[in-house]
Amino acid sequence: MESKIDIISTVKIQYSPDLYKVVDALNRSLKDKDLMFGLALDKEDQNKAIFTIYRT
Repeated sequence: MESKIDIISTVKIQYSPDLYKVVDALNRSLKDKDLMFGLALDKEDQNKAIFTIYRT
């Protein structure tokens, strides 16, 4: 069975230490809607984070 993940949206935001909690809550509550959320530090600016929404 092939798994395909599509990027729906990506946005660069100000980093906050608690952002992972929001991403975790979204992943837990919306996984049954085939949505997944990601968070990564911007490699060029460690004060920014990249928030991505995926459809699985």
